[in-house]
Amino acid sequence: MNPARADHRVDARAKVTGALRYGVDRAPDDLAYAAFAVATINRGRVLDVDTTAAQRVPGVQVVITRIDRDELGSQGFVMSGGYGFQSFQPLVGDQIAYRGQPIALVVADTLVAATEAAELVTARYAEEPFAVTLDGPGAETLVQAQAIPLPMTEDLAVGDADRAFAAAPVQVDVEIHGPPQHQVPMELISSVVRWRGDTLVIHEGSQNSGAIQHGVAQQLGIDPATVEMISPPVGGGFGQKNSLQPHIGPLAVAARRVGRPVKLVLTRTQVFHQASFRPASRHRVRVGADSSGRLLAAIHEIDQQTSRQDLFPALYTEVSSRLYGITNFRGLQRLVRTDVQTPGYMRAPFEHIATFAMESAVDQVAYATGQDPVALRLANDADRDPVTGLPFSSRHVAECLRRGAKRFGWADRTPQPRSMRAADGSLVGWGVAIGAYPGSTCPAVAVLCVDGSGTVSVAVTGHEMGQGISTAVARLVAGDLGVEPDAVRLDLADSRRTPQVLTAGSWGTATALPAVHAALRELRRQLGVPDTGPVDLRGAVAASGRPEVEVRASNLGAGQDASAMDRIRNGTLAFAGPAYPDFVTFSYAAHFVEVRIAPLTGQIRVPRVVSVADCGRVASPVTAASQLRGGVIWGIGAALREQSEVDPRYGGFLNASYEGYPIAVNADIHQIDVDFVDEPDPRINPVGVKGLGEISMVGVAAAVVNAVYHATGTRFTRLPIHIEDVLPVL
Repeated sequence: MNPARADHRVDARAKVTGALRYGVDRAPDDLAYAAFAVATINRGRVLDVDTTAAQRVPGVQVVITRIDRDELGSQGFVMSGGYGFQSFQPLVGDQIAYRGQPIALVVADTLVAATEAAELVTARYAEEPFAVTLDGPGAETLVQAQAIPLPMTEDLAVGDADRAFAAAPVQVDVEIHGPPQHQVPMELISSVVRWRGDTLVIHEGSQNSGAIQHGVAQQLGIDPATVEMISPPVGGGFGQKNSLQPHIGPLAVAARRVGRPVKLVLTRTQVFHQASFRPASRHRVRVGADSSGRLLAAIHEIDQQTSRQDLFPALYTEVSSRLYGITNFRGLQRLVRTDVQTPGYMRAPFEHIATFAMESAVDQVAYATGQDPVALRLANDADRDPVTGLPFSSRHVAECLRRGAKRFGWADRTPQPRSMRAADGSLVGWGVAIGAYPGSTCPAVAVLCVDGSGTVSVAVTGHEMGQGISTAVARLVAGDLGVEPDAVRLDLADSRRTPQVLTAGSWGTATALPAVHAALRELRRQLGVPDTGPVDLRGAVAASGRPEVEVRASNLGAGQDASAMDRIRNGTLAFAGPAYPDFVTFSYAAHFVEVRIAPLTGQIRVPRVVSVADCGRVASPVTAASQLRGGVIWGIGAALREQSEVDPRYGGFLNASYEGYPIAVNADIHQIDVDFVDEPDPRINPVGVKGLGEISMVGVAAAVVNAVYHATGTRFTRLPIHIEDVLPVL
């Protein structure tokens, strides 16, 4: 097999045959099962919990309703130097902060017994008023820059946006609404926890095994070295599994009390109510232009939902300020405290909706000035970062637009809204949008070992979540050494081998590959072979006189110092970018979408999409294409399907299941044509890779909604678009 073969995915066979083992695909001897009983109010205090009926269920070992704070301490909030997706820890007090919060943990011999007993737990509460929406009574609005006075949360301001907007001949003023959404990965949040003497062993699918290792150690008051956190391939994360979940600490306490391994799998409804979600947000965007369509000013103001217990930072203007070369920009980001679990990250957490807001306004400018939407975007491209004045490490968004327009056949579009129809009478609309996503990196450690058989083992900082990091690492090693990819053995996300950092923000591959690249250079040095070209590994190891040769190398992000490596060894955040000392890095994409709208029913279909991405060097063509197609599907779902329905009467979410939460399915998806600029970016790292997993979604919803405007002549500013929204304008 050619090591560089583009269609090879190292975990493909294991995935399709079911051989791949996920976090809780383990059944140690004497395994017990756990289940949560949950709060049925949204805010208040627990007066008492009745476990009498639950304890009578045969096989029940223990029912835990309260854990002393001396036994289970705080995990802290991941965005404030802690480890958890929220700082609030259920079961250590009587406070109810959100509906569905655990009030008891049942451990039993069987899953059936644990589930039955949990359903028999009852409680009395003292209820308090609550707010679960941005405008709900009691919701509290804070100016983020004042509430979180940190450089990353400052409001961006360049030039004089208000004056430039007021003087602009063409003005667009639009309010955009983004709904709460849930990540709904196929793999539920779940763990198997056991004690081996004084060592705690945790198996869990996670994007951040380092935070779990150090966070649960902090909670239990033990040495992190006595916590083994093993995260096998994750069955979907999308941001939901990016930190310590609040069930792990109680599960460790329960396993110690019963003296047995304990397994917990949250139900789908519990995941909706106990894990993070994309918060609701409201955006007011004002864009000013001259009569030729040159963008003169932009103002972006945001209200974003957060929780009472934590301030989840809003970072929308980081991308909206940099989509174009707009020299007058002002952002204002506000946080709205509500009574929910702390919101968090979901694929393109800020960039998706921020780009939808900006690209909706820019598209309106194109129509208002009579400019072709693609030509207007090309004319307003940036040659330097408009915020810092620094050069971009690379920026090929114009090439994405040109290549995408050609592949899509954009020249055949008729510009007038409602001017295109299909043979069956459907309204046809074509839309375009660009996207940008920050190019961040983290420190990483890689360990390479070659044995006498020539087999290469690789352990590296990073988690496999289906995005293809395993294939990218295997391809890099195989291509460098001239071996088969299947001869490379991978060990990811194991805290016993290398320190682990959060894999998120599209920095996974751009973080792991430079460390592996550095280890390959050191391996060649120790083997005494040339810097390039295929290597006879068996002969080189034999010549070394050792049974195996192992090397260890580390890599820092641009501009980082040794303190960043210390942070990942402590399990805390340590990312850099997108603004580095000498340049600014983003990934880019251009999306072209065709919609067809049935004239009688208002059903919107997306028969074809063309997406072109600039993600630096394409490290793994087969998984990159899957990532880009997957992101497009997410964008279609965000535009037309996905919304977590909030219950303002009782709190919580009404559609907390696969049946009720409408993600895009096969019938919704048709032709998706993807392409890559594939220009390495050597300034960001020696391998030349940038992120792809999230830029693939950014701009898709905007392109869909812009296409709907072209088809109907009506602008939609609230996601998702429902049939009942479309019917009145047909």
